[in-house]
Amino acid sequence: MTGAWIVVRSPGLLTTVQDLGRVGLAHLGVPTAGAVDRRAFGLANRLVGNRPDAAALEITLAGPELEVEAGGWVALTGGRVEAELGERTMPMDVAVRAEPGQVLRVGSMSAGLRAYLAVRGGIGVAEVLGSRSTDTLAGIGPPPLEEGARLPVGDLVEGDPFQQLAPTPRVDPEPLLRAVRGPRDDLFTDQALHTLIATAWTVSSDSDRTGIRLDGPELERRRKVELASEGMAEGSLQVPPDGHPILFLANHPTTGGYPVIAVVAGRDLPLAAQARPGTRLRFRFVPVTAAREAAGGAPA
Repeated sequence: MTGAWIVVRSPGLLTTVQDLGRVGLAHLGVPTAGAVDRRAFGLANRLVGNRPDAAALEITLAGPELEVEAGGWVALTGGRVEAELGERTMPMDVAVRAEPGQVLRVGSMSAGLRAYLAVRGGIGVAEVLGSRSTDTLAGIGPPPLEEGARLPVGDLVEGDPFQQLAPTPRVDPEPLLRAVRGPRDDLFTDQALHTLIATAWTVSSDSDRTGIRLDGPELERRRKVELASEGMAEGSLQVPPDGHPILFLANHPTTGGYPVIAVVAGRDLPLAAQARPGTRLRFRFVPVTAAREAAGGAPA
């Protein structure tokens, strides 16, 4: 630890500590959790010269007000949001130097759903099961930010801050997600598979870090059979009995008993992570080889 602290004056709507998650514990029923938009998370850490596994803050829709007691480098990425550092506007996608005692105010998102705030050294809260991530499904890790909380600054640095503006993909107003047919696609009619890719699905307000519920036509099953619980992967498109799919995100459960009609390629999951309620999503089937290449190119 560096002995430096960040003081939470206001927590925002939902601000959590996230890193790369709890990898390798699914067999114990422990979700991975971690940053939902790993592309934006990784960029924030690179901008301030952190190690890839350093923890940052994930901000949902409306951001916090934070006092940077000892100063230091900070960077804000992801969904588009206006922020102020002291008395000046803080730009996104570039490392900015905070002076000791300055207050950082993050406003409401104008585009996208989640932003990431990295501080040089990382958020140094204690690890739980090998990760500093807040698991909102299992209740593991640090709680969401609360007024008056003090966050220690860590020392997970590996390079210098990057003080030039980083090129950042825009937030797509109607994302097209590449997917492969799922392991239980045979349980659905041909019409259901066609409907999946022909429909502009609407993100429901009943969505969170666990998954995105999609409103649209019912996906009809060919056979209504009961399934034993099976392992679930991030990007799985699970269809419950009401026929409306759920796209699993970083905080998804490790098992599920509803059939998976498709699985979204890893590189396209950051697009889904920024889809706020009311956003329309589309899917496109691609060959497994193309999906693997896309997933393999996704940031860690």
